[in-house]
Amino acid sequence: MPFRLALAAAALLLSTAAVSPPEERMRAAVAAGTARDEALLEKLVLQNSGTLNLPGVTKVGAMMRDALAPLDFDVRWVDMAATGRAGHIVATHKGDGRGKRILLIGHLDTVFEPDSRYTGFRREGQRAYGPGVGDDKGGLVVIVAALRAMQAAGTLGKADIMVVLTGDEERSGKPLSLARRDLIDAGKWADVALEYEGLAQDDGRDFGTVARRGATDWELVATGTPGHSGGVFGEALGYGANYEMARIIDAFRRDLPETNLTYNVGVMAGGTPAAFDADGFRATASGKTNIVAERAVARGDLRGLTPEQVARVRAKMEAIVAQHLPKTGATITFNDGYPPMAPTAGNRALLAQLNAVNRDLALPEMPEYDPAKRGAADSSFVAADADTMGGMGAAGGGAHADGEWLDLASIPRQALRSALLISRLSAQKRTDAGR
Repeated sequence: MPFRLALAAAALLLSTAAVSPPEERMRAAVAAGTARDEALLEKLVLQNSGTLNLPGVTKVGAMMRDALAPLDFDVRWVDMAATGRAGHIVATHKGDGRGKRILLIGHLDTVFEPDSRYTGFRREGQRAYGPGVGDDKGGLVVIVAALRAMQAAGTLGKADIMVVLTGDEERSGKPLSLARRDLIDAGKWADVALEYEGLAQDDGRDFGTVARRGATDWELVATGTPGHSGGVFGEALGYGANYEMARIIDAFRRDLPETNLTYNVGVMAGGTPAAFDADGFRATASGKTNIVAERAVARGDLRGLTPEQVARVRAKMEAIVAQHLPKTGATITFNDGYPPMAPTAGNRALLAQLNAVNRDLALPEMPEYDPAKRGAADSSFVAADADTMGGMGAAGGGAHADGEWLDLASIPRQALRSALLISRLSAQKRTDAGR
């Protein structure tokens, strides 16, 4: 751990004048619960919960039920068999109905399926290693640790809190409208949403996440007139599907660039014929050097910061696709994806309140993190309805890869930040209109 952060972590154990007596009790509860929190982390990591391991995701859901129920949460399992996934945890704590309604978001699944070569749990100093340790099992532990601290301090009782832990964040079930129905409903209920993906860091400094880009998949199909290659570019055969595909992809490269926008081409194939398999992850093509290509296919994603940006760029892409080379055709389709989490004034006000907590805890100020450096997350589904902040989970690195790790010292730091922030937000009077 960098020296400056080590000093900041030590400061968590010291009293400061701006921290109230209940908040001092939260500090003590977090410190006393460290071993318990680390034991829960190990237990969660040792249970494989790759998205497609439905029994494994269900078991992690049961572990979280066992952690939340003693905190007076009404915990229910929402079966998602209709989407091809295991299900979600939705846990509700009924307070006095006066303060702001707080939604906490995490996920039970990981990218590591049972056949992954990355298994087990190990600790090396202040680092813990294991599949999903940071994404998002460390976040789950931070949620539990914060709520336990609130209960110990007496601030949980009056708080209206909902916890939604999805079972398919890494590979969403279909249709997405059903897979995210309960999360979207929770967002409409909430005034504030806090998402517990990994804490953003840069050069040892903690950052706040007030924006995330959305992610939408697209599929492109180009068609041409097959025939002998000696006639390519001619009046009868024209350019063929491969040249039409190349024209479109190169026009994307040249004409679309703007700030906070990316548009990746993940896979493509062309020939006579060419097609994707049923899952859309593998493309096959065949043909000969002397045959003009009949069909070309490509899939990719589009990431933008605001709904307006995504809509504008989609329209540009459709216009490019429509400008066909002679004797060719092309179509582009966009699939349901993760909406953008735009950097709103309400989100920035949340970060300002978190930085007030940081000042009271003698922790460094957290600047806004560059949204282009973060992926999409479930928080995007509620950002249109509730003031939202992401990256409230534990710090770490190597996500989605062998060697994924978590900074154990970040768990109490994040838990205490959350406990104070949630307690303060829940004490703020809620208007009839909510936000």
